[in-house]
Amino acid sequence: MDKQRQAIGNDLGTLAEDARALMNATAGVAGDEIGQARKRLAAALESGKEIYGRVREKAVESVKATDQAVRENPYQAVGIAMAVGALVGYLLARRSSRND
Repeated sequence: MDKQRQAIGNDLGTLAEDARALMNATAGVAGDEIGQARKRLAAALESGKEIYGRVREKAVESVKATDQAVRENPYQAVGIAMAVGALVGYLLARRSSRND
């Protein structure tokens, strides 16, 4: 999961860099349409930064809350994990038997 999160962060960073490079490349180009497009791109970049920050904060809060809950109730957490695993196993086995 950490590798996936890091890959998404890298992709977003690359996208932001490419967008900034595009804005810099078109800085000298005149035209109302290009000016409007640059403004929309700048606004989208700022919005993306804000959304990424909020999502990251919520994810960190959720991880901390989950960690706290597991530390306070370890046996319940193990029991829930086993029950979910058994349910997923049952559903996969049932699906597999239907396909055969």
